[in-house]
Amino acid sequence: MQPPLALFDLDNTLVDRRGTLAIWAAEFTALHGLEDEDQANVLAMVTERAYPSTFDAIRARYRLPVSTAKLWHTYCTDIAALVSCQAGVLDGLDELRAAGWRVGVATNGAADIQRAKLRATGISERVDGVFVSEEADARKPQIRHFALAAARCGTVLGDGGWMVGDNPVNDIGGGRSAGLRTIWIGDGPSWPPDDPEPDHVVPHARAAIDLLLLHSADHTWTAA
Repeated sequence: MQPPLALFDLDNTLVDRRGTLAIWAAEFTALHGLEDEDQANVLAMVTERAYPSTFDAIRARYRLPVSTAKLWHTYCTDIAALVSCQAGVLDGLDELRAAGWRVGVATNGAADIQRAKLRATGISERVDGVFVSEEADARKPQIRHFALAAARCGTVLGDGGWMVGDNPVNDIGGGRSAGLRTIWIGDGPSWPPDDPEPDHVVPHARAAIDLLLLHSADHTWTAA
């Protein structure tokens, strides 16, 4: 029997993106002498999509005397210094792998910033593989994204696989389309009433890991 696969979303699943961006936006606007209303606008822009093109738009909008490349590099460095994951998550990833799981990260976003967060938190050292959408132009909820994430973990999509994430469409809907069972991180808005429900709902990533460990306790996994 193949070892089971557990794929995790990164932002607002393994790490707190919302809180990190709020702190960063306050520091960024103070550094550049912007107003409170500018802080809200900058935060909204990077929350929606954080890429070099986002900082090109921010630079033009506020006439900042700094190059886009410099703004982007500083953003990646600053976010890496601020980002954190919930207590117990890193240990939980180790526990999953010790129990025989293949563990991976499947995340949309720019490779620079996502890889920086993974290194800074120590997550990259505790998973079998990582796939960032920009690396092959395959974004969740596309099935190809999940297939590439599985490949990075040395396996393929199939029976025994799970997707854990906070986004009903990208993570849960996409994971289900890829043939994965799903766990929704539901610490916030209620589940969209018209969407098929996930297999499980938990408040945070550590609870999802504990659920998977309980699941694996009833099975014996052998390496491929």
